[in-house]
Amino acid sequence: MPVSVSSSELTFPKQNRKAYRWNRESYSRQRRFLDIWAFVLQLLSSRWWLSKSWSYAGGMTEDKRATRRRKQAVWIRETLLDLGPTFIKVGQLFSTRADLFPAEYVEELSKLQDRVPAFSYEIVERIIEKDFGRTIPELFCSFDPVPLAAASLGQVHRAQLQSGEEVVVKIQRPGLKKLFDIDLRILKGIAHYFQNHPKWGPGRDWLGIYEECCKILYEEIDYLNEGRNADQFRRNFREQEWVYVPRVFWRYATPRVLTLEYVPGLKISNYDAIDAAGIDRKRIAQLSAKAYLYQLLTDGFFHADPHPGNLAVSSDGKLIFYDFGMMGQITTLTREKLLKTFFGFAQKDANKVIASLIDLGALLPVDDMGPIRRSIQYMLDNFMGQPFDKQSVAQIGDDLFEIAYDQPFRFPATFTFVMRAFSTLEGVGRGLDPTFNFMEVAEPFAAELMTNGGFSNNQNGDLLGELGRQAAQVSNTALGLPRRMEDTLDKLEQGDLRMRVRSVETDRILRRLNLTHMGTNYALLIGAFTLSATILLVNKYVWLAAIAALAASVAAIVFLRLLLRMKRYDSFERML
Repeated sequence: MPVSVSSSELTFPKQNRKAYRWNRESYSRQRRFLDIWAFVLQLLSSRWWLSKSWSYAGGMTEDKRATRRRKQAVWIRETLLDLGPTFIKVGQLFSTRADLFPAEYVEELSKLQDRVPAFSYEIVERIIEKDFGRTIPELFCSFDPVPLAAASLGQVHRAQLQSGEEVVVKIQRPGLKKLFDIDLRILKGIAHYFQNHPKWGPGRDWLGIYEECCKILYEEIDYLNEGRNADQFRRNFREQEWVYVPRVFWRYATPRVLTLEYVPGLKISNYDAIDAAGIDRKRIAQLSAKAYLYQLLTDGFFHADPHPGNLAVSSDGKLIFYDFGMMGQITTLTREKLLKTFFGFAQKDANKVIASLIDLGALLPVDDMGPIRRSIQYMLDNFMGQPFDKQSVAQIGDDLFEIAYDQPFRFPATFTFVMRAFSTLEGVGRGLDPTFNFMEVAEPFAAELMTNGGFSNNQNGDLLGELGRQAAQVSNTALGLPRRMEDTLDKLEQGDLRMRVRSVETDRILRRLNLTHMGTNYALLIGAFTLSATILLVNKYVWLAAIAALAASVAAIVFLRLLLRMKRYDSFERML
């Protein structure tokens, strides 16, 4: 008999979301093109409006700008939800890119929930019959027509195999790959537009971000890939009795259908139910952090989306993981580079941190690294000086991303997934136990990392070896210093040494003089065209007078814009 599901288990948004048809199997390319570009143009116009001081009643302030950005962020989230599965997933990916978007946007996109209307049981029957060549009654002893949950990419039904095992069957939303093909082709054109934009293009690899999104999205709609991820994750935790991972039934799996063991559990954020079951919440909080650190430091294969919906607790106090569509992997080489960053943080050496971030590809080298160095040093001085167990992952991540925004930081997806997961797990842990601190749990892992030389099994990579190499480097530098000083003095005496000095104050004065000179020229043009129009009008040359008056008007508009620019420049100088 089919298992019934109470209405409280189904949490779907309203069905009347701007008439978006979630359950279509085909989509109009022209309609998608218009809808997507309309959103992009509205976003660009709202960003332009945001930067205009005259659009704010009573003048522009940072508080008013932040309020307007928050309203924009809410509108962006709602519009992405209306645009459907592709843009829900893109929005969720962008919620990890605090190096690209303002904090208000990132915060709002992180709330983007992909609970959407379920598609009909008739569509489920059609998909299963097409993929397996057999009907649902032939494959399953029972199959609940009411889904347990529905998301942007698919929905989950509870069922029972002919052999008696209880399972859940995950079915992909109809027409999803076709929709991805259409939307991603349109998004490629948008990526090209942003890459060539004079303001947003330089220093940002929008085409690289697009390729990364394509890779993640297509992997997530391949349920066979998700099944392989689940199997690997299960193998990695096979010796940890406190973690349970559902097994995959491969005979009932296709790229659009995935059948997993049914493992009921209490949602990790359902604190009342956990208390009622007599489970120690403090222990669960500790285990959730321990499990993630184990994934990162032992296997390098980690769950990239550990939100409360994908974590549960069994009746005997085990952690249960669900949904393995989005996983991350850290290679041995990347982990060794991360180790160098760790040493830089431990030594409070901003130069070493910058060098390691450049090596990781997380930071683009620029001509003037001074502001970036000062920002990193400020963070090192303020956070690394605190006791380890008093630090907050979320706070460190927020400050790091705040430094990164509008700077040449280019955090890889793996890094941002890890930081977001840390922050999410810290929130989950504090919900379970108000005294929980993620860094306190991580301290023994970090101590082991620093003692054993990190991720590599190479014994030459340990801390003592690193310190020995640094000592040798310092010795060589000290021995060679007198010779280098002598060579420099010789070049200076011979005139071979050139020095280039850049004066910031002189540059400001020159820019100010240039603006003043342009303003004088436009004022002269306005006067000349106005005088010409007057003379022509007196002599009855009406059309010529109108042309001269129009030219004077254009020059006047440009002159006013120049005055506003000079006013903003004055405000900026006063701020400095």
